[in-house]
Amino acid sequence: MELFIIFVKIHATNKDKEPNKEKKLSLNLYRIFMRLSGVTLPKQKRIVIGLTYVYGIGLTSSEKILEGANIEKDTRVKDLTRSQEDAIRAIVEKDITTEGDLRREVSSNIKRLKDIKCYRGVRHAKRLPVHGQRTKTNSRTVRGNKKNLAVSGKKQTAQKT
Repeated sequence: MELFIIFVKIHATNKDKEPNKEKKLSLNLYRIFMRLSGVTLPKQKRIVIGLTYVYGIGLTSSEKILEGANIEKDTRVKDLTRSQEDAIRAIVEKDITTEGDLRREVSSNIKRLKDIKCYRGVRHAKRLPVHGQRTKTNSRTVRGNKKNLAVSGKKQTAQKT
């Protein structure tokens, strides 16, 4: 456990107190936060929810990780011991693809579909819905905001001033 000692100078305002008295404060900076795969987990949340902040870990896989590490789901992130944190890190690094590696894998899969010109790859290339959704209405997430599209219909004539 890392322990840092900080000296703070306190200036006395009353004449009877010692001026420029130094006070020693000790802080345990290691326990402030937990990082996992480059993501800082929120310290006030339960660990089962905090693990879902990592890209590639959902609720189900979070519960499996905690079961493998023998940690209760209701434990807060700030209450974890260093050995528990190390157990979680070991399981995640060994069994689960997360963050940058997972993003690279997904983007390479999409690129492969585009290269072989299959139906899904063509839909990705045209920025249209891939999984069979309708496109006459909706699909705004993929196609963009409707407000930015040109207005159809008769144009207004310029008014005289």
